[in-house]
Amino acid sequence: MIKPRPRIVDLSEVEPNVRRGGDLRAMLTPATVGSTSGFMGVAIVQPGDRIGEHYHPYSEEFVYVVCGRLEVDLDGEAHPLRPEQGLMIPSYVRHRFRNVGDEEARIVFHLGPLAPRPQLGHVDTEETEVIGAAAVVTEPAEAAERSRVSS
Repeated sequence: MIKPRPRIVDLSEVEPNVRRGGDLRAMLTPATVGSTSGFMGVAIVQPGDRIGEHYHPYSEEFVYVVCGRLEVDLDGEAHPLRPEQGLMIPSYVRHRFRNVGDEEARIVFHLGPLAPRPQLGHVDTEETEVIGAAAVVTEPAEAAERSRVSS
């Protein structure tokens, strides 16, 4: 096994992922730096935007709020999050982040341990359609119906 070497990754080097709402950037991952125990990234959430509800069956998620006013729903219960607060989300806990302020919010997240395969590490519990800078959340049945009708 090759030992990973220290590597600095700049936020600008990482492509934004906006499929689930917000601007998610997985910065330090097995693919980018050869990490073996987890991965770290940044989420940028614009006012009124959200990161759709999901859970992680294999990982705990650690979150640190850098700036902005957020609410996080944990298994359906809303909690405020302020800058300089940290949050640990146990595996299997459904969670969704919403920017409830009037300025951009940024959080740093770390998940560990890694899932056996990347596609097993994240389970969406609602669908998110991205329209411009804001995400609109729809129920899975509604989204499937729209998709069927538009085909």
